[in-house]
Amino acid sequence: MAEKTERELAQQNVAENRKAYHDYHLLEHFEAGVALLGTEVKAIREGRVNLRDSFARVEGGEVFLYNVNISPYSHRGYATHEPLRRRKLLLHRQEIRKLIGKTVERGMTLVPVRMYFKNGRVKVAVSLAKGKKDYDKRDAIKRRDTERETRAAVKARR
Repeated sequence: MAEKTERELAQQNVAENRKAYHDYHLLEHFEAGVALLGTEVKAIREGRVNLRDSFARVEGGEVFLYNVNISPYSHRGYATHEPLRRRKLLLHRQEIRKLIGKTVERGMTLVPVRMYFKNGRVKVAVSLAKGKKDYDKRDAIKRRDTERETRAAVKARR
């Protein structure tokens, strides 16, 4: 297997919201920058970020990220930040208009799926999502279990 380039290594996930794949049908993905403080960026580089239970909301033509827990930086001095503050997402105007239309009219939600570095900048992959019903979740679990069992059976035959 070929070694990863420096750019691919720099794009590795810092945090991932695996719960989003279980609770939502992810329809469309957007890449957004995040307005952060210096201590937040350093804490993210240390991997001190949690996307669980986070969501994004469009307010007044701007998109904000809520409930993203960025723990304080380990070597901070007097400068610190509030871990759960709302953070502005940086998107193009056309993308924001598209999101307004889909979230307000169709009742979809914006869910941050992963956070990563791209060219030294923190990026968030935000997905337009529709909530799964309980029976959809059960079907997904059943499908996953059968796939796991078939893989195990094929492996056992070898």
